[in-house]
Amino acid sequence: MNVLQQRNALKTWGMSVVAALGGVIAMQSVEAATWSNNSIGWRYGTQFAEPFKNEADGSRIDITKQIFNLTHASGDKYGSNFFNVDLLQSNDEPNSTQSNGKGAQEAYVVIRRYLDLGAITKTDLSVPGYIRGAGLTAGLDWNTKNDSYASKKRMWVVGPTIKFDVPGFLDFSILALFESNDPSSSTPRFGYSSGRYSYDTHAAAQFTWGIPIGKTPVSFEGYALWIDDKGKNESGGDTKAETHIDARVMYDLSSVIGLKGSKLRAGAGYEYWKNKFGADTNGFAGKGATASTPMVRVDYQF
Repeated sequence: MNVLQQRNALKTWGMSVVAALGGVIAMQSVEAATWSNNSIGWRYGTQFAEPFKNEADGSRIDITKQIFNLTHASGDKYGSNFFNVDLLQSNDEPNSTQSNGKGAQEAYVVIRRYLDLGAITKTDLSVPGYIRGAGLTAGLDWNTKNDSYASKKRMWVVGPTIKFDVPGFLDFSILALFESNDPSSSTPRFGYSSGRYSYDTHAAAQFTWGIPIGKTPVSFEGYALWIDDKGKNESGGDTKAETHIDARVMYDLSSVIGLKGSKLRAGAGYEYWKNKFGADTNGFAGKGATASTPMVRVDYQF
């Protein structure tokens, strides 16, 4: 079996595993929710960056973006569900669909299902003071964007998760990523003419957290991801490992304004993303492949 055949066999096996897990997740998800939280949010920053979008001197172009999001999280006796959609509006990023070429738009969807091993097997896996539980996380990332690259990302994810015993939550996951894309016809292709391109199956390590700061109305939240390289991109270039951190401090204004039964929060965040989407910031993708972005954030939870 040659390298290409091995790669295709691995992908077929991986997608079969994900499909089987998807069936299990769908069956478990019919359970009635024991808790639920929904929110809408807005964030704004002026120093976003994108691979290949650089000034003539090689420095990155600072891109102003507004991001609107809808988030749902819920739990049942077998685990928890998470859904988030970000709608990103750039003020000055090139847009391939408008005559003035400005204001690219993107939608990015994240879906996750966590299955708690202890709940399913009716076994107490907790270690008080250290581990709250352990299980399996699976889901999907999906996006579309109307810039010149015209990303149509689809990425299935699956892997084990450990939940630490802390105030709020702190989760650690090791994930296998099965990613593909079908960019615009103007994107150079290597070894194929058109259609969806599948990257090598690759790994990611992820922390997610939401921790209250003492008994104050302030919380520290976010995620940190390390993503291994995914082999060759659709143009035949090497991809690089990514580091992606998105952290925020949020203040609950509800008691200040007399809001009951819901929460209005405001705060500040910071995003760091090196080798964004696997593009080499020290190579052809340029400085735009690394973002360092402070932002303001507001959300309303109900």
